[in-house]
Amino acid sequence: MEKIIIPTEPIGSIPRPNDLITAQRNYRDGRINFDRLNDYYKRAIQITIEEMAATGSPVVTDGEQTKPSFLTYPIFTLFNEYYKFTPDCFSLKFADGHQRLLPRLIKAPFRYAVYAHTYIDAAKQITQLPIKQAVITPSALSMIYPRATIRGYSHEQFLDDLIAESERDIRQCLESGAHCVQLDFTEARFSLKIDPTGQLLRDFVQLNNRVLDRFGFQDQHRLGVHVCPGGDQDCYHSFEIDYLQVLPTLFDLHVGNFYLQLTSEPNHDRVLACIRKYMKPWHRIFVGVINPIDPIVETPEQVCARVLEAAKYIPVDQLGTTDDCGFSPFEDDQSTSREIAFKKIRARIEGTRMAQEQLMMP
Repeated sequence: MEKIIIPTEPIGSIPRPNDLITAQRNYRDGRINFDRLNDYYKRAIQITIEEMAATGSPVVTDGEQTKPSFLTYPIFTLFNEYYKFTPDCFSLKFADGHQRLLPRLIKAPFRYAVYAHTYIDAAKQITQLPIKQAVITPSALSMIYPRATIRGYSHEQFLDDLIAESERDIRQCLESGAHCVQLDFTEARFSLKIDPTGQLLRDFVQLNNRVLDRFGFQDQHRLGVHVCPGGDQDCYHSFEIDYLQVLPTLFDLHVGNFYLQLTSEPNHDRVLACIRKYMKPWHRIFVGVINPIDPIVETPEQVCARVLEAAKYIPVDQLGTTDDCGFSPFEDDQSTSREIAFKKIRARIEGTRMAQEQLMMP
Protein backbone atom coordinates (compact mmCIF):
# COMPACT_ATOMS: atom_id res chain seq x y z
CA MET A 1 0.00 0.00 0.00
CA GLU A 2 1.31 3.47 -0.89
CA LYS A 3 2.61 5.35 2.11
CA ILE A 4 0.43 8.22 3.32
CA ILE A 5 2.23 11.31 4.55
CA ILE A 6 0.35 13.87 6.64
CA PRO A 7 2.62 16.90 7.01
CA THR A 8 2.61 18.78 10.30
CA GLU A 9 3.88 22.32 10.81
CA PRO A 10 3.93 24.97 13.55
CA ILE A 11 2.24 28.32 13.01
CA GLY A 12 5.25 30.32 14.14
CA SER A 13 5.66 31.99 17.51
CA ILE A 14 6.99 30.42 20.71
CA PRO A 15 7.02 32.20 24.11
CA ARG A 16 10.29 34.08 24.66
CA PRO A 17 12.66 32.95 27.45
CA ASN A 18 12.34 35.00 30.63
CA ASP A 19 15.91 36.27 30.38
CA LEU A 20 15.22 37.63 26.88
CA ILE A 21 12.09 39.46 28.06
CA THR A 22 14.12 40.98 30.90
CA ALA A 23 16.88 41.97 28.47
CA GLN A 24 14.34 43.66 26.17
CA ARG A 25 13.02 45.65 29.11
CA ASN A 26 16.54 46.62 30.14
CA TYR A 27 17.34 47.73 26.60
CA ARG A 28 14.26 49.95 26.43
CA ASP A 29 15.22 51.46 29.80
CA GLY A 30 18.78 52.13 28.62
CA ARG A 31 20.47 49.68 31.00
CA ILE A 32 22.05 47.57 28.23
CA ASN A 33 23.10 48.37 24.65
CA PHE A 34 21.86 46.69 21.47
CA ASP A 35 24.94 44.47 21.13
CA ARG A 36 24.17 42.95 24.52
CA LEU A 37 20.52 42.54 23.62
CA ASN A 38 21.55 40.86 20.37
CA ASP A 39 23.47 38.25 22.38
CA TYR A 40 20.20 37.33 24.11
CA TYR A 41 18.43 37.21 20.75
CA LYS A 42 20.98 34.81 19.28
CA ARG A 43 20.78 32.53 22.29
CA ALA A 44 16.96 32.53 22.23
CA ILE A 45 16.89 31.61 18.54
CA GLN A 46 19.35 28.77 19.07
CA ILE A 47 17.62 27.17 22.04
CA THR A 48 14.18 27.59 20.44
CA ILE A 49 15.19 25.83 17.24
CA GLU A 50 16.97 23.10 19.20
CA GLU A 51 13.96 22.52 21.45
CA MET A 52 11.58 22.47 18.51
CA ALA A 53 13.78 19.97 16.69
CA ALA A 54 13.86 17.82 19.85
CA THR A 55 10.07 17.42 19.62
CA GLY A 56 10.56 15.61 16.32
CA SER A 57 9.13 18.50 14.32
CA PRO A 58 9.91 17.93 10.62
CA VAL A 59 9.65 21.70 9.97
CA VAL A 60 10.94 24.38 12.35
CA THR A 61 10.72 28.12 12.89
CA ASP A 62 12.84 30.51 14.94
CA GLY A 63 9.79 30.98 17.19
CA GLU A 64 9.69 34.67 16.20
CA GLN A 65 12.08 35.35 19.07
CA THR A 66 13.32 38.64 17.63
CA LYS A 67 10.01 39.93 16.25
CA PRO A 68 8.37 42.66 18.33
CA SER A 69 5.12 41.17 17.04
CA PHE A 70 3.84 39.22 14.04
CA LEU A 71 2.01 42.40 13.04
CA THR A 72 4.59 45.20 13.09
CA TYR A 73 7.98 43.55 12.52
CA PRO A 74 8.58 45.24 9.12
CA ILE A 75 8.05 48.79 10.40
CA PHE A 76 8.84 48.65 14.12
CA THR A 77 12.19 50.45 13.93
CA LEU A 78 10.57 53.29 11.95
CA PHE A 79 8.17 54.24 14.75
CA ASN A 80 8.23 57.95 15.66
CA GLU A 81 9.90 59.00 12.40
CA TYR A 82 7.42 57.43 9.96
CA TYR A 83 4.57 56.42 12.25
CA LYS A 84 2.73 57.65 15.29
CA PHE A 85 -0.15 56.47 17.45
CA THR A 86 -3.30 58.56 17.12
CA PRO A 87 -6.81 58.28 18.61
CA ASP A 88 -8.11 56.77 15.36
CA CYS A 89 -5.45 54.05 15.04
CA PHE A 90 -6.59 50.63 13.86
CA SER A 91 -7.11 48.59 17.02
CA LEU A 92 -7.47 44.86 17.59
CA LYS A 93 -9.69 44.74 20.68
CA PHE A 94 -9.63 41.51 22.66
CA ALA A 95 -12.31 39.89 24.80
CA ASP A 96 -10.64 40.85 28.10
CA GLY A 97 -10.45 44.51 27.09
CA HIS A 98 -6.81 44.85 26.08
CA GLN A 99 -5.87 46.21 22.66
CA ARG A 100 -3.10 45.93 20.08
CA LEU A 101 -2.66 49.04 17.94
CA LEU A 102 -1.31 49.76 14.48
CA PRO A 103 0.20 53.25 14.17
CA ARG A 104 -0.62 55.76 11.44
CA LEU A 105 1.77 56.53 8.58
CA ILE A 106 2.92 60.16 8.87
CA LYS A 107 5.81 60.27 6.39
CA ALA A 108 5.98 59.03 2.80
CA PRO A 109 6.80 56.76 1.15
CA PHE A 110 5.72 53.58 2.89
CA ARG A 111 8.60 51.14 3.22
CA TYR A 112 9.80 48.19 5.24
CA ALA A 113 12.81 48.49 7.53
CA VAL A 114 13.09 44.73 8.22
CA TYR A 115 12.45 41.85 5.83
CA ALA A 116 11.58 38.38 7.08
CA HIS A 117 14.34 36.63 5.13
CA THR A 118 16.74 37.88 7.81
CA TYR A 119 15.06 35.49 10.28
CA ILE A 120 15.60 32.58 7.87
CA ASP A 121 19.23 33.53 7.29
CA ALA A 122 19.87 33.47 11.05
CA ALA A 123 18.05 30.17 11.53
CA LYS A 124 20.03 28.51 8.71
CA GLN A 125 23.17 29.00 10.78
CA ILE A 126 21.69 26.68 13.41
CA THR A 127 19.70 23.95 11.64
CA GLN A 128 19.56 21.90 8.47
CA LEU A 129 15.85 21.20 8.95
CA PRO A 130 13.28 22.84 6.64
CA ILE A 131 12.45 26.33 7.89
CA LYS A 132 9.01 27.88 7.74
CA GLN A 133 8.62 31.66 7.77
CA ALA A 134 5.55 33.70 8.69
CA VAL A 135 5.02 37.16 7.19
CA ILE A 136 2.30 39.73 7.69
CA THR A 137 -0.36 40.26 5.04
CA PRO A 138 -0.46 43.49 3.06
CA SER A 139 -4.13 43.77 4.08
CA ALA A 140 -3.14 44.12 7.74
CA LEU A 141 -0.59 46.83 7.02
CA SER A 142 -3.03 48.63 4.72
CA MET A 143 -4.77 49.84 7.87
CA ILE A 144 -1.88 52.18 8.74
CA TYR A 145 -2.96 54.52 5.93
CA PRO A 146 -6.68 53.99 5.28
CA ARG A 147 -7.02 57.36 3.55
CA ALA A 148 -4.68 59.96 2.07
CA THR A 149 -3.52 62.36 4.78
CA ILE A 150 0.05 63.11 3.62
CA ARG A 151 0.36 65.91 1.08
CA GLY A 152 1.28 64.55 -2.36
CA TYR A 153 0.95 60.90 -1.31
CA SER A 154 -2.28 59.33 -2.55
CA HIS A 155 -3.83 56.21 -1.11
CA GLU A 156 -3.24 54.40 -4.41
CA GLN A 157 0.47 55.33 -4.30
CA PHE A 158 0.59 53.92 -0.79
CA LEU A 159 -1.03 50.65 -1.92
CA ASP A 160 1.44 50.33 -4.80
CA ASP A 161 4.35 50.78 -2.37
CA LEU A 162 2.79 48.36 0.11
CA ILE A 163 2.29 45.69 -2.55
CA ALA A 164 5.87 46.08 -3.79
CA GLU A 165 7.29 45.77 -0.27
CA SER A 166 5.10 42.77 0.58
CA GLU A 167 6.15 41.02 -2.62
CA ARG A 168 9.79 41.68 -1.80
CA ASP A 169 9.32 40.32 1.72
CA ILE A 170 7.84 37.05 0.43
CA ARG A 171 10.16 36.66 -2.54
CA GLN A 172 13.32 37.10 -0.47
CA CYS A 173 12.07 34.44 1.95
CA LEU A 174 11.64 32.01 -0.95
CA GLU A 175 15.06 32.92 -2.32
CA SER A 176 16.59 32.33 1.13
CA GLY A 177 15.31 28.77 0.96
CA ALA A 178 12.16 28.90 3.07
CA HIS A 179 10.34 25.58 3.07
CA CYS A 180 7.13 27.62 2.92
CA VAL A 181 5.98 31.16 3.60
CA GLN A 182 2.82 31.71 5.62
CA LEU A 183 0.82 34.94 5.47
CA ASP A 184 -0.74 35.75 8.84
CA PHE A 185 -4.29 36.93 8.08
CA THR A 186 -5.71 37.35 11.58
CA GLU A 187 -7.63 40.44 10.47
CA ALA A 188 -9.84 38.28 8.21
CA ARG A 189 -12.27 37.27 10.93
CA PHE A 190 -11.91 40.61 12.73
CA SER A 191 -12.92 42.49 9.56
CA LEU A 192 -16.46 41.17 9.92
CA LYS A 193 -16.74 43.00 13.26
CA ILE A 194 -15.95 46.24 11.43
CA ASP A 195 -18.04 45.47 8.36
CA PRO A 196 -20.62 42.68 8.78
CA THR A 197 -21.50 42.90 5.06
CA GLY A 198 -18.20 41.17 4.23
CA GLN A 199 -17.08 43.83 1.75
CA LEU A 200 -13.99 44.71 3.81
CA LEU A 201 -13.03 41.04 3.91
CA ARG A 202 -13.42 40.79 0.15
CA ASP A 203 -11.32 43.95 -0.26
CA PHE A 204 -8.62 42.41 1.94
CA VAL A 205 -8.57 39.23 -0.15
CA GLN A 206 -8.39 41.25 -3.37
CA LEU A 207 -5.48 43.30 -2.03
CA ASN A 208 -3.60 40.19 -0.90
CA ASN A 209 -4.14 38.60 -4.31
CA ARG A 210 -2.53 41.64 -5.96
CA VAL A 211 0.65 40.47 -4.23
CA LEU A 212 0.11 36.74 -4.63
CA ASP A 213 -0.53 37.06 -8.37
CA ARG A 214 3.04 38.27 -8.78
CA PHE A 215 4.13 34.69 -8.06
CA GLY A 216 3.85 31.73 -10.40
CA PHE A 217 1.70 28.70 -9.69
CA GLN A 218 4.67 26.66 -8.42
CA ASP A 219 5.69 29.39 -5.97
CA GLN A 220 2.09 29.71 -4.81
CA HIS A 221 2.33 26.08 -3.70
CA ARG A 222 5.03 27.21 -1.26
CA LEU A 223 2.77 29.97 0.04
CA GLY A 224 0.02 29.65 2.61
CA VAL A 225 -2.35 31.67 4.75
CA HIS A 226 -3.21 31.35 8.43
CA VAL A 227 -6.48 32.50 9.96
CA CYS A 228 -7.76 32.31 13.52
CA PRO A 229 -9.87 34.41 15.91
CA GLY A 230 -6.70 36.13 17.10
CA GLY A 231 -5.21 34.57 20.23
CA ASP A 232 -3.27 36.82 22.61
CA GLN A 233 -2.87 36.70 26.40
CA ASP A 234 -5.25 33.74 26.61
CA CYS A 235 -8.18 35.39 24.84
CA TYR A 236 -9.46 36.15 21.32
CA HIS A 237 -10.42 39.28 19.40
CA SER A 238 -13.11 37.84 17.10
CA PHE A 239 -14.19 34.42 18.32
CA GLU A 240 -17.83 35.51 18.31
CA ILE A 241 -17.76 35.91 14.51
CA ASP A 242 -19.14 32.84 12.75
CA TYR A 243 -16.24 31.02 11.07
CA LEU A 244 -18.52 30.05 8.20
CA GLN A 245 -18.78 33.72 7.24
CA VAL A 246 -15.00 33.80 6.67
CA LEU A 247 -14.12 30.49 5.02
CA PRO A 248 -15.88 30.80 1.62
CA THR A 249 -14.12 34.08 0.85
CA LEU A 250 -10.83 32.88 2.31
CA PHE A 251 -10.51 30.14 -0.33
CA ASP A 252 -10.39 32.82 -3.03
CA LEU A 253 -6.80 33.54 -1.97
CA HIS A 254 -4.23 32.39 -4.52
CA VAL A 255 -2.12 30.16 -2.27
CA GLY A 256 -1.66 26.42 -2.01
CA ASN A 257 -1.77 25.99 1.77
CA PHE A 258 -4.35 26.94 4.37
CA TYR A 259 -3.56 26.83 8.11
CA LEU A 260 -6.97 26.83 9.77
CA GLN A 261 -7.84 27.09 13.44
CA LEU A 262 -10.25 24.28 14.33
CA THR A 263 -9.69 22.80 17.81
CA SER A 264 -11.26 25.73 19.67
CA GLU A 265 -14.38 25.69 17.48
CA PRO A 266 -17.45 24.29 19.29
CA ASN A 267 -18.71 22.40 16.21
CA HIS A 268 -15.97 20.79 14.15
CA ASP A 269 -18.29 19.02 11.73
CA ARG A 270 -19.93 22.18 10.37
CA VAL A 271 -16.52 23.83 9.87
CA LEU A 272 -15.05 20.76 8.18
CA ALA A 273 -18.09 20.46 5.92
CA CYS A 274 -17.62 24.09 4.87
CA ILE A 275 -13.91 23.51 4.18
CA ARG A 276 -14.75 20.47 2.05
CA LYS A 277 -17.26 22.53 0.06
CA TYR A 278 -14.93 25.42 -0.80
CA MET A 279 -11.41 23.92 -0.94
CA LYS A 280 -9.80 23.39 -4.33
CA PRO A 281 -8.11 20.17 -5.57
CA TRP A 282 -4.65 21.80 -5.35
CA HIS A 283 -5.08 23.02 -1.75
CA ARG A 284 -3.40 21.53 1.31
CA ILE A 285 -5.50 22.03 4.43
CA PHE A 286 -3.57 22.14 7.71
CA VAL A 287 -6.22 21.75 10.40
CA GLY A 288 -5.58 23.03 13.91
CA VAL A 289 -5.35 20.10 16.33
CA ILE A 290 -3.82 22.03 19.27
CA ASN A 291 -5.36 24.91 21.22
CA PRO A 292 -2.51 27.22 22.37
CA ILE A 293 -4.83 29.16 24.70
CA ASP A 294 -5.91 26.08 26.68
CA PRO A 295 -3.34 25.45 29.47
CA ILE A 296 -4.14 21.72 29.45
CA VAL A 297 -1.73 19.82 27.22
CA GLU A 298 -3.49 17.66 24.65
CA THR A 299 -2.64 13.96 24.55
CA PRO A 300 -1.41 12.33 21.34
CA GLU A 301 -4.58 10.24 21.43
CA GLN A 302 -6.74 13.38 21.39
CA VAL A 303 -4.76 14.76 18.47
CA CYS A 304 -5.07 11.45 16.63
CA ALA A 305 -8.85 11.52 17.04
CA ARG A 306 -8.97 15.08 15.66
CA VAL A 307 -6.95 14.09 12.60
CA LEU A 308 -9.20 11.09 11.93
CA GLU A 309 -12.22 13.36 12.30
CA ALA A 310 -10.81 15.77 9.70
CA ALA A 311 -9.95 12.89 7.35
CA LYS A 312 -13.67 12.15 7.02
CA TYR A 313 -14.05 15.45 5.19
CA ILE A 314 -10.64 16.24 3.67
CA PRO A 315 -8.81 13.81 1.35
CA VAL A 316 -5.76 12.49 3.18
CA ASP A 317 -3.43 13.58 0.39
CA GLN A 318 -4.62 17.16 0.99
CA LEU A 319 -4.55 17.00 4.80
CA GLY A 320 -2.00 18.41 7.23
CA THR A 321 -1.96 19.39 10.89
CA THR A 322 -0.93 22.51 12.76
CA ASP A 323 -1.71 24.51 15.90
CA ASP A 324 -4.74 26.79 16.06
CA CYS A 325 -2.50 29.84 16.45
CA GLY A 326 0.99 30.91 17.43
CA PHE A 327 1.83 30.59 21.13
CA SER A 328 3.11 34.14 21.58
CA PRO A 329 2.38 36.45 18.63
CA PHE A 330 3.43 39.55 20.62
CA GLU A 331 6.78 39.70 22.40
CA ASP A 332 5.32 40.47 25.84
CA ASP A 333 2.76 37.64 25.83
CA GLN A 334 3.75 35.29 28.65
CA SER A 335 0.33 33.70 29.14
CA THR A 336 1.68 30.30 28.00
CA SER A 337 4.99 28.87 29.19
CA ARG A 338 7.63 27.56 26.84
CA GLU A 339 7.40 24.17 28.55
CA ILE A 340 3.68 23.85 27.79
CA ALA A 341 4.16 25.09 24.22
CA PHE A 342 6.73 22.42 23.42
CA LYS A 343 4.68 19.70 25.10
CA LYS A 344 1.73 20.66 22.93
CA ILE A 345 3.91 20.61 19.80
CA ARG A 346 5.19 17.15 20.70
CA ALA A 347 1.60 15.93 21.17
CA ARG A 348 0.69 17.29 17.72
CA ILE A 349 3.56 15.47 16.07
CA GLU A 350 2.99 12.17 17.87
CA GLY A 351 -0.78 12.32 17.39
CA THR A 352 -0.42 13.06 13.68
CA ARG A 353 1.90 10.06 13.33
CA MET A 354 -0.58 7.82 15.16
CA ALA A 355 -3.41 8.94 12.86
CA GLN A 356 -1.28 8.39 9.78
CA GLU A 357 -0.55 4.82 10.89
CA GLN A 358 -4.25 4.14 11.35
CA LEU A 359 -5.12 5.63 7.97
CA MET A 360 -2.48 3.44 6.32
CA MET A 361 -4.06 0.25 7.66
CA PRO A 362 -6.01 -1.80 5.07
